[in-house]
Amino acid sequence: MRGLSEKVAAIAPSATIEISNAAKRMAQEGADVISLSIGEPDFDTPLHIKDACIDALRRGETHYAPSTGIPALTAAIAEKVARENAVPANPDEVIVTCGAKDAIYEAMEAVLNPGDEALILDPAWVSYEPCVELAGAVARHHPLSTETFQVDDTLLEAVGSRTKMIVVNSPSNPSGAVLDAASLRLVADICRDHDLYALSDEIYEKLVYGKEHVSLASLDGMAERTITINGFSKAYAMTGWRIGYAVAPRPILRQMEKVQQHTISHPTTFAMFGALAALRGSQDCVEAMRREFERRRDYLIPALHDLGYATAPADGAFYAYVQVDGDDMAIARSWLHDAHVAVTPGTAFYTPGWLRLSYATAMENLEKAVERIARV
Repeated sequence: MRGLSEKVAAIAPSATIEISNAAKRMAQEGADVISLSIGEPDFDTPLHIKDACIDALRRGETHYAPSTGIPALTAAIAEKVARENAVPANPDEVIVTCGAKDAIYEAMEAVLNPGDEALILDPAWVSYEPCVELAGAVARHHPLSTETFQVDDTLLEAVGSRTKMIVVNSPSNPSGAVLDAASLRLVADICRDHDLYALSDEIYEKLVYGKEHVSLASLDGMAERTITINGFSKAYAMTGWRIGYAVAPRPILRQMEKVQQHTISHPTTFAMFGALAALRGSQDCVEAMRREFERRRDYLIPALHDLGYATAPADGAFYAYVQVDGDDMAIARSWLHDAHVAVTPGTAFYTPGWLRLSYATAMENLEKAVERIARV
């Protein structure tokens, strides 16, 4: 038979799979495994959101929708980003996607050409690089400071003649760091001076502790060159709903829409009515989840420090990023097999020597996990 796609064959599978699969096997065999590897809230989707989806089903909202999303939702998203993020947007600059990951993929396809380069700030979420490569472009990695996890002047040195995009994620998965005003201004200056696009992944924007989230597109001259990625998975515990969105200049958005038209057509129609209820309804549920994550964070970070581990600034998301002495993959395996605690190795995020611990689990599990890690 003839060979398969060389482009897809060259893309490595997710580096998180080994530990995750091993943890699942152990649990199936009866082991009491505490998973701190999952990247989703451990809360149920709020009832008013589920009810809105059910009502939409009963009304017969089960047919095709516009390819960019139902008009009420694109309008609500445009209003939201203008009000909360200081990003001016019209509904025709919004596209609703099958999760934020789909929005990222479409943005890469819309902007990048073969030979173009995208600069990714490390530590970085595992799927940025594959999305760049699927678009036929080249991913280049630039490390953030491992002390502050902020951008510094060395980023300018990483910009080359083929650089076309900088990928920013704040609050960060995996580090939990929130980029400060100086970091964002530096990224904005570089993008303006070198005529670059920016992709700003802000999916964790609602989960911030003692810091302020600032959207990159709100800075002077950045709305016209920034693709802002967001969604409902983290803030509203809607991971399985697969509803994300992007806000982008109209020329970029039209390109993204073409990709969507020829792949998914549009997200599930009745699910979009649930997302609309999430934006239009009370935000008390979001704040309640944020406070609980903060309570867990305020336990876990000091507990890890007491064990002698240094951590990244855990100012957002729901992750503790822990520095370890040695092979992070081997240490993750040891924690799993010897302590029955599953974590994600930093190698998956292009930063060997670190482990990502999710505190999107009950406080009881966190306390047990710390006790087990201490014994290891």
